[in-house]
Amino acid sequence: MELQQQISEMREKFFKKIDDEGNNFHPDDIARVKTRDEWLKRFLEHSEFKVDDAVNMMWTSCEWRQKVGANDINEDNVRREYLEDGIFFGYGKDKDNKTLFVIRSKLHVRGARDFEELQRCIIYWLERLEREGNGEQITLFFDMSDTGLSNTDLEFIKYIINLLKHYYPNFLNNIILLDLPWVLNAALKIIKSWLPPQAIPKIKQVNKTGLKDLVDANVALKSWGGNSEYVFKFVPEVRNNSPVVNGKLDNKKVHFAEGSPLNEMPSTGFGDQSMEESMLAITPEVISFNKEGPEIIGTIVLKNITPEKFLSYKIKTTAPEKFRVRRSTGVLLPGQQATVTVSLQPGFNLRALLHQDKFLVMCLPIKDSKMTAEELTDFWKINGKSAEQHKVFCRDVMNESTSILSSSLSNNERTSDSLHAKIAHLEECHGKLHKELRNVKHVMIISIIWTVVAAIAIVYILRSDIEQVLGNDQSCHSHPHI
Repeated sequence: MELQQQISEMREKFFKKIDDEGNNFHPDDIARVKTRDEWLKRFLEHSEFKVDDAVNMMWTSCEWRQKVGANDINEDNVRREYLEDGIFFGYGKDKDNKTLFVIRSKLHVRGARDFEELQRCIIYWLERLEREGNGEQITLFFDMSDTGLSNTDLEFIKYIINLLKHYYPNFLNNIILLDLPWVLNAALKIIKSWLPPQAIPKIKQVNKTGLKDLVDANVALKSWGGNSEYVFKFVPEVRNNSPVVNGKLDNKKVHFAEGSPLNEMPSTGFGDQSMEESMLAITPEVISFNKEGPEIIGTIVLKNITPEKFLSYKIKTTAPEKFRVRRSTGVLLPGQQATVTVSLQPGFNLRALLHQDKFLVMCLPIKDSKMTAEELTDFWKINGKSAEQHKVFCRDVMNESTSILSSSLSNNERTSDSLHAKIAHLEECHGKLHKELRNVKHVMIISIIWTVVAAIAIVYILRSDIEQVLGNDQSCHSHPHI
């Protein structure tokens, strides 16, 4: 049976079940079933293309979503401090171009937080990542560095796995375990028992050296052995209220300055291509700028997702006087990806970033991957109007506690951020010192016990010797020499 027929059959059976059994599912979920073929396809893939199993899973997922209010969870109705603690967050991409959902195990202590509120925060992040990635898979990234038994919460891990197993279809790419302590190998065996057999190969247990095979060094944090100096700071989700068509935002047209290094302006607006027609995958949709040495830079990763087409890409900006793009044009082979660097021009700083600063990424299929620069220029002049288009926004991660439109960042705010970082470091050192002192205390108690035991033994031995000597003396007196 063709995929589209299976999707139609799923839809028909789902709504027949509603007619037969009745249910008051959330309107957004009903709309998903009615209009989003891609969502139904994920249930089919998760259920190995068994239509009845896929329908049952979709029904169960909608029931669960209704029960927990998944569609209405946001940063204003969960424990905000749990989000800001940075125990878990979305960050970067792995080499499969999947967003990393990072879980820093050492920051979580079993039983220290309200478990129901933690659950809601996990749902918040999964819903947010699903929206931001339009349903693209994610990779669970457990940072197990400096993790001990008190940080190992099997109930918490099981909850996350069950969410992905039962309610978020085909959403999991891999599970990366970085620097898993050997004392937790038994816990890993338990975790594997919760996964279906086909999911076991998704677990990737690596150290900092092996991580380079899964996550690019420029994405990996320095604490993971990489080059990125990213420091987590919670940023509320930017929700776009534009109408949704088959799971994609119907965005308005955006115009670019004529002074852009790439002056051809395609006649069509952003978002004209459907998901099925896309040839180029672009991450992130919002560029995060960071200071690296003397430069302030961000990156865009472009990937040719076609199996057989050569693609030429081209990048334009609304503010050519502000940004330098390296490389703004290029060619991608089938399945190939390239990292484009965007840097602020001299004379501009992070405070100059605005919401209207955007980039237009275009691509076109070409027949010859070895076209010269002049040939590509002529090719784009002739065919540029029919290019596939994607938009990318700007974000200043060094100033996310205030609006991007803010005209200045005070020294007090910078000092506050620095103090928060130092306090966090002191708390971490205090925890380690407390643990060491506790170990020393145990050693001292054991030493005292052994000292007492040794003293008792010595007294016992001396007493026995004295009694023996006294006994010998008495024997000598009772038998005088002849």
